[in-house]
Amino acid sequence: MGTAKNYKERQANERLRALIAEADCSHSGLARQVNMCGRAHGMDLRYDKTSVSRWLRGQRPRDTVPKVIAEVLSGKLGRRVTLHEMGMAAEQDVNGAKGPQLPLSLHDALLRACALWQADAQDVSMRPKAPTSVAKTDLVTVAGLVEASRDWLITEPDRSAAHRGTRRVGVPDVAALWATTGALVDLDHRFGGGHIRPVVVHQLSGVVAELLRGEYKEAVGRRLFACAARLSELVGYMAFDTNQLMPAQCYYTQALRLAQAAGDRAFGSYVISAGLGRLALAMGNPRETVHLAKAAQEGARGDITPQIRSVQYAIEARGHALLGDRHSFQSVADRAEEALGTSVGATGDARSACDLGISFDTAYLAGERALGYQDLGQLKQALQWAEEGARAHPQARVRRRALSTLSLATMMVRSREVQAGCAVARRAMSLVKAVQSEQCVTALRGLTGALDSVGDETALREFRTTLADAPAVASSA
Repeated sequence: MGTAKNYKERQANERLRALIAEADCSHSGLARQVNMCGRAHGMDLRYDKTSVSRWLRGQRPRDTVPKVIAEVLSGKLGRRVTLHEMGMAAEQDVNGAKGPQLPLSLHDALLRACALWQADAQDVSMRPKAPTSVAKTDLVTVAGLVEASRDWLITEPDRSAAHRGTRRVGVPDVAALWATTGALVDLDHRFGGGHIRPVVVHQLSGVVAELLRGEYKEAVGRRLFACAARLSELVGYMAFDTNQLMPAQCYYTQALRLAQAAGDRAFGSYVISAGLGRLALAMGNPRETVHLAKAAQEGARGDITPQIRSVQYAIEARGHALLGDRHSFQSVADRAEEALGTSVGATGDARSACDLGISFDTAYLAGERALGYQDLGQLKQALQWAEEGARAHPQARVRRRALSTLSLATMMVRSREVQAGCAVARRAMSLVKAVQSEQCVTALRGLTGALDSVGDETALREFRTTLADAPAVASSA
């Protein structure tokens, strides 16, 4: 039995051999780059060409070294290489296949973060308009979403956020990073994830990764991890905005772990509800959406801003609506509104260190309530809330204004207000053309589907003519 087991474990790794050949890399060259990459992560690696030969014969390196090898090959090939593709996934990783895991150690979290950022930066540089290669290797699973929230709930906080490295990182470095983050959040609102995501990914893979590898004390480290968490969550939403659900899950899980390193339970709860919960909603799993929102409420431990609490209730309410539970939807949506009301003129509220640029307000909540009533088939109430949401968004929030306006137009058409709905939709087109967002494209498809369902051929033909005047939008829709 032991001999058979050893034979199986040491079976030649033809996957790794093929990747090395594809990368046109010598055994010595690969070993040298693995050692260099390991040193950048604080690891003392001393591999040589003989080591690579052992890997090809089926030996799996210790600890997190396979991830370093994957990072090097990702850089050589210009795409993300996974442990499974490389033939070095641990047996439990292959059999579990539950999606991105929440790293236990902070060192492992940093290693995974930098590897993802580097691979993604290379990917968006080579194919800026194509889905990232992260999406080609795995599928989003609800089990992965739930497991990440469970791990976050039970994991103890990191004892220290200090780090030893070659470059000293201080308060001015972190202040500059936060200022940049604020600007990137604003740009995302104005132009959409398709335009801005490459910029944020390069910020993470370059500036943020270099700072995280530096030397900093406890207080600076907490703020640095907070900023890295906010940027990772932002890229997660940008991936969601461009219909790349697996990258979104990867970045949300990463943001959750970085928020934990920052000691920020409030922002972690926001990532679970607004990030993982919204992914579950998009995948058509409303029951898991409710569970994730409730886990976020429980895990915040009371230290939470009114905005984030309102988000948690709003996402939970959407789940209840899709389940057809009118009473729970109404009750929880009212709680979301009450939570927002406490933030008006309030002082001394608990504040998340990571929540810069979170734009959830009465206009956003009105849009969520409108969609909930639509899911319940109550179009009259849906229209009332949709009108409020479309009217109240600030000018700079272009993507959200476009989505709310298209949502309103679709609900009007479904309520047989066809001409008025088309007029509203035409007003939205200038907004839609300004952003690169698959959410907007999906909303346009929903509108054309509504027009088709009511049987107004003239209105449908005229609207398709309007779409034809915007080639970029028409080709996507």
